[in-house]
Amino acid sequence: MDKHFQNTILRSTGAESLYEIEVIQSLWSGYGEIVRFGLQGCELESVVVKHVNLPEGGSHPRGWNTDLSHQRKLKSYKVETQWYKSFNAKCDDDCKTPQCFALETKGNEVLMVFEDLDSSGFAERLSSSVNWDNIGACLHWLANFHATFMETKPQGLWETGTYWHLETRPEELEAMDDQPLKNAALTIDEKLSASPFQTLVHGDAKLANFCFSNDGKNVAAVDFQYVGGGCGMKDLAYFIGSCMSENDCEKYEGKLLDIYFSHLREALRKKNTTIDGDALEADWRNLYHFAWADFHRFLKGWHPGHWKINSYSERVSREVIEQLSI
Repeated sequence: MDKHFQNTILRSTGAESLYEIEVIQSLWSGYGEIVRFGLQGCELESVVVKHVNLPEGGSHPRGWNTDLSHQRKLKSYKVETQWYKSFNAKCDDDCKTPQCFALETKGNEVLMVFEDLDSSGFAERLSSSVNWDNIGACLHWLANFHATFMETKPQGLWETGTYWHLETRPEELEAMDDQPLKNAALTIDEKLSASPFQTLVHGDAKLANFCFSNDGKNVAAVDFQYVGGGCGMKDLAYFIGSCMSENDCEKYEGKLLDIYFSHLREALRKKNTTIDGDALEADWRNLYHFAWADFHRFLKGWHPGHWKINSYSERVSREVIEQLSI
């Protein structure tokens, strides 16, 4: 990192000096890295810095290194910058996100300086084993996020959020062998977009993007590259699929929806909205399987051997296709 960006970190935090603690992770397809820096001479002990270094092209682990893929990634970082500039401050403790101290672009590089969530009490990361406290915390976060941004226009964000949105994934659609789902893809997308209850969706609400408190009962979320407009069921279906087994997705489907909608109704009540909670719940419950089938469509074109392609997802998708044909 050059001196200019180091000075940006110092200036935005009031620190006298900084030092690198660790590289937290490299960004997808080699587009930069996320680094934790220690600070000296200020109240903050550390910050997390997302340093994006945009290449001319990119390497992709699954071979999708086309110009379309590259342009999608470029836009995703512009969207994330816009999110932190114009929307992030609206999130409260019920949908906690990191405070952003600085955003700066120089040439083909982008710098984002964030609150270190580890230092703020969200140091736990869960990769596979989750309990109901963990799941409940994430459902609480999602419900409050969706309630906070209900009817918000996604200006400067993705018009339709999620990284698997049909319009941005024509190559994956073309690669699909599942012809019935391929034929239904546009109608599924249109059904989700036609919901009268549109909000902002996180767009990549997988378990790995949630940071947990030590007791696992509270969370904060990171990574807003694919935030945009949409039906909240997209986030819910994607999150559940990211952390529960095929059998549990089916077994606890009703319970998970009940928990989410209980949190959503409470969040809407606290925000004194005029939205009809009964109508919203009825509409979104009906769209849950559509959201599931929408992501399943992406997976079958992107990575036909993916572990998330299972009998539950196949059954849900077939039911959705049958519902559309009635």
